[in-house]
Amino acid sequence: MKKWPLLVAALYLALLIVLTLPASLLAFAPKVSLGEALGIFAAWPYWLWLAVMFVSQLLLLAVPIRLASQRPVAQGPIWRTILAGGLMAGGLAAGAFLSIYEFCCRGNGGSGVGWAAIALGILTWCLWAVIFSRMSHGLTPADLVSRQCQSLFKGSILELLIAVPMHIVARYRDYCCAGLMTFIGLTMGFSVMLFAFGPAVFFLFAERWKKLHPRSASGTDPAKK
Repeated sequence: MKKWPLLVAALYLALLIVLTLPASLLAFAPKVSLGEALGIFAAWPYWLWLAVMFVSQLLLLAVPIRLASQRPVAQGPIWRTILAGGLMAGGLAAGAFLSIYEFCCRGNGGSGVGWAAIALGILTWCLWAVIFSRMSHGLTPADLVSRQCQSLFKGSILELLIAVPMHIVARYRDYCCAGLMTFIGLTMGFSVMLFAFGPAVFFLFAERWKKLHPRSASGTDPAKK
């Protein structure tokens, strides 16, 4: 069963990579050519973002791994799951901020806007980590993961309701890099929405594994009884 968390995170990573090119072409058509869209794969921030999302998915699965293995859930896995959920909430806040900023200010503001988005994301990360931590005191580990994923899914929908119309408006404006900030908002919204399904996918794999390996899942070998 140890391979399933890596498989789920790898599938999530692969899905993000596969969706990158069509999403870029669709978001910036017809002003961006295929060659220009392929340029995103040469940008280091893109790969840094993928690495963060991959590691965060693994951290989110810390509690589900314990639950599926029928092992006690210590504070370490709970905190890893809480921090991963808080980070995704911070990403949604940063994406929404960039979308609203571009809609209102047409992308003017320089590098200070990026730092402001990062600061807001970190602040939101800390805030939601505290919220999820307090939530964990009154819930079982399984309910905590479920509540986290529900919150992130709802947050991603809300963020997309902000980013999508603002991106459409920004794309019709005539200025350099029109729609780039709102595209980041779209990216975060869809990424976190897919991210929230990670534990559910993992439990499906775990249940399938238990059916195929009943002896390993129960921890006993009937032949030795």
